[in-house]
Amino acid sequence: MSAELLVFYALAGITLGSAAMVVRTREPFHCALWCALSLFSIAGHYVLLRAEFVAVMQVLIYVGAVMILIIFVIMLTRRTEPI
Repeated sequence: MSAELLVFYALAGITLGSAAMVVRTREPFHCALWCALSLFSIAGHYVLLRAEFVAVMQVLIYVGAVMILIIFVIMLTRRTEPI
C-alpha cells in the first residue's frame, strides 16, 4: 500500500465522519465546525488529485468565507429556548 493511498483513506474517513457529525450534532455551532472540517478534508482530496488551485479556492471561499459567515450568524442569533 502506498502512502498516497493511506492518505486518501484517512481523508475519506475524516470526510465521512465529519459529514455524519454534521447531521447528528444538535448544537448549530458544533455543526458548523464539523462542516468546516469536512470542507477542509475535501480540499485535501483536491491536493491528492494534483488540483492545488481548486484546493486553495475551496479553503479560501468555502471554509474562509462561507463558514465564517455561518458561524457569525449562529453566534449573533439569540436562542430563546434550549434545544
